[in-house]
Amino acid sequence: MSPASTGASTSVDAVSPVRSSDSAPDSRMAPGGPGYHRMSFALFLAGVATFALLYSTQALLPLISGEFGVAASEASWTVAAATGGLALFVLPMSALSERFGRRTVMTASLAVAVSVGLLVPFAPSIGALVVLRAVQGAALAGLPASATAYLAEEVRPKALVTAIGLFVAGNSVGGMSGRVITGWVAQEWGWRVAVGVIGAIAVACAVAFRLLLPAPKHFRPGSLRPRVLLGTVRDHLSDPLLRRLYAIGALFMTVFGGVYTVIGYRLTEAPFSLPQGIVGSIFLVYLVGTVSASTAGRLVGRLGRRGALYLAGGTTAAGLLLSLADSLPPVLLGLVLITAGFFAGHAVASSAVSKTATRGRAQASALYQSAYYVGSSAGSTVGAMAFHSGGWAGTVTVGVLAVLGVVTITVLGSRAARVAALRQPVPAH
Repeated sequence: MSPASTGASTSVDAVSPVRSSDSAPDSRMAPGGPGYHRMSFALFLAGVATFALLYSTQALLPLISGEFGVAASEASWTVAAATGGLALFVLPMSALSERFGRRTVMTASLAVAVSVGLLVPFAPSIGALVVLRAVQGAALAGLPASATAYLAEEVRPKALVTAIGLFVAGNSVGGMSGRVITGWVAQEWGWRVAVGVIGAIAVACAVAFRLLLPAPKHFRPGSLRPRVLLGTVRDHLSDPLLRRLYAIGALFMTVFGGVYTVIGYRLTEAPFSLPQGIVGSIFLVYLVGTVSASTAGRLVGRLGRRGALYLAGGTTAAGLLLSLADSLPPVLLGLVLITAGFFAGHAVASSAVSKTATRGRAQASALYQSAYYVGSSAGSTVGAMAFHSGGWAGTVTVGVLAVLGVVTITVLGSRAARVAALRQPVPAH
């Protein structure tokens, strides 16, 4: 891809996460090479566990509202607290991964998160449930940034987008299976048993992840000194391209968080009046996200980074508008388009962050994840409030405004790239 197609300078795009000398072969993993499939499956399982735990209450919100006697806007805090905890702690956890290693931090994070997940079914009140979910989200903060940093260090640059896309695909499978399983289990045995089942599944994923993930070969410990960390964060936030990517991730997740927090309420009410098991099965559309995330690399190869983002945003917006119908088939098609657009946009933006940052990659990824989950918390809360005041149309309005933000930021990036290209000196002949 040319600099004009990506919005990044030639020097940034040419930088590899780990350099090898001209005479030495590149020892990083590549598709078909030793350890690549084990690594991909291990991080896929980590993604499954992360999203299954993080959004384990989302499909169950109507049941939680009923048991505790709270409105949708209050029950939505069981989702917003988890994603907010992750957003708050992802940067400190990324700093720990720079010092103690990506695999170590990911393992510890999963261990704590699954332990808390086994306590969630016993929450005696909505307040206790929200607190447990916040702790669980904080524990999960060690996964996203550390995983992308691990990939940036251990995978060859040409395979990076595809590898991160597979990790994001694991997220989509986790989100889907968590919601589908909880929907059917809750219909028979209640929401507490449902989240307990998700906790048990996450335990199995965590154990398999630790057994399968290859030991890192290219990790070099960094410093935990606050001055060094703050300097790295300041450098990342001063990079215009990284700032745009952070904002794009937050806005995409605002759409997704709002839609999937509220959709259960909409489908259990008239004119649909679907049972809880069927509502949970609606989340099978996450399979579309699995496909769109895993093919993000090819999408960028054909359209460039900004072209892929335009397509992802347009697909999401079309899905939002289609979901306004009062008939189930167009609503389902709308959810398919929203899911495909979101996961494609997220995979493109998150892989671009890993490629753009030339130092402090865990912090660069952590800032993206922080913005991303702030968007999730905002989408969950604002989407539920909009639904309470204006129905589904209110939630859709919030989503459309967020997509317009993605398009606007991408257009500004295109202009900035053209200006930078014009300012480059013409080489003498």
